[in-house]
Amino acid sequence: MARKLTVGITQGDGNGIGYEVIIKALADERVLDMFTPVIYGSSKIFGFYKKLIHNLDQLPTNVITSPKDIHPKRINIVNCLPDNVFVEPGQPTSESAKSAMTSLKWAVDDIKKGNIDVLVTAPINKRAMVNEGFGYTGHTEYLEKEFGVDEVAMIMVCDQLKVGVVTGHISLKDVVKNITTEKIVKKLRLMQQSLKRDFGVVEPKIAVLGLNPHCGDGGLLGDEEQTIILPAVQQAQKEGILAYGPYSPDGFFGLGNYSKYDAVLAMYHDQGLTPFKALAFEQGVNYTAGLPIIRTSPDHGTAYEMAGRDQADPRSMMASIFTAIDIFNRREAYDKIQEGKMTIEMPDTQIRPRGGRIIE
Repeated sequence: MARKLTVGITQGDGNGIGYEVIIKALADERVLDMFTPVIYGSSKIFGFYKKLIHNLDQLPTNVITSPKDIHPKRINIVNCLPDNVFVEPGQPTSESAKSAMTSLKWAVDDIKKGNIDVLVTAPINKRAMVNEGFGYTGHTEYLEKEFGVDEVAMIMVCDQLKVGVVTGHISLKDVVKNITTEKIVKKLRLMQQSLKRDFGVVEPKIAVLGLNPHCGDGGLLGDEEQTIILPAVQQAQKEGILAYGPYSPDGFFGLGNYSKYDAVLAMYHDQGLTPFKALAFEQGVNYTAGLPIIRTSPDHGTAYEMAGRDQADPRSMMASIFTAIDIFNRREAYDKIQEGKMTIEMPDTQIRPRGGRIIE
């Protein structure tokens, strides 16, 4: 039986819906039998939002300043913010950005030290944090730098679909110059390894999307499919990766062809995330493949327009927590099998990839 894990959760932007989805996700006391939550933020802000949520029973909390004081049967809150922290629901402020940065730094420090097992990050306001000197366009880029890896892949995960992107948080005008055969192949390698190690797919099949409308219409609308993307697919195939394409995105999703593959690699952010969120917005998970640690996040933003109104849906946060736990257990079992130390069944997963063979 898998051991009970300690799940670190950053507060994100305290003026968004982060605390509300965290509190709602942890509201059922039965979750404390499954994992130990550790929230990095403020007990004051936690209490503020808890009072705004209707029909909420008393939550067993444990306010701490050190990981040695983590209680396995309570919602632990690491007070890493000043006591005079101020909350303005619905407003991106300098203080909320700085607090989000502090929360993230403390959580990353703790997972590096082994004080928590997995990391779940609540939504942030990227612009506000950059204005305060964050220096990164999102969690993914920050974690890539913090853990010193050469390449990561943002993969959106749900029951029906997994979508990775070649280019992430960059301007659309910069997409074409950032798409190269080498970069596509690197992403395919990362996705294949993650599908095997993190999701238990033995022979993952990955569909690769084109860049231009109708895949360039034979060069009429662009030639990147023939000069960049197809050579990447062919190189990946030579390396034993079951990559296919490129496919025209509109017909690919419109006809439901994604169901024939274990994952899809899109060329840019909205090309992949728009259909993904249309299919699974409430339960989608953002997963960062390629890190030595496990990090997930809800697939939504700060949603300032509903902050403090008890309207936030916690399902994506819940999915993020349980996906992180599931990946931890699968990765641990996979590594033991590779080392020849384990011959028992892999732990079951809540996320069932389609198309490839699942380790049972």
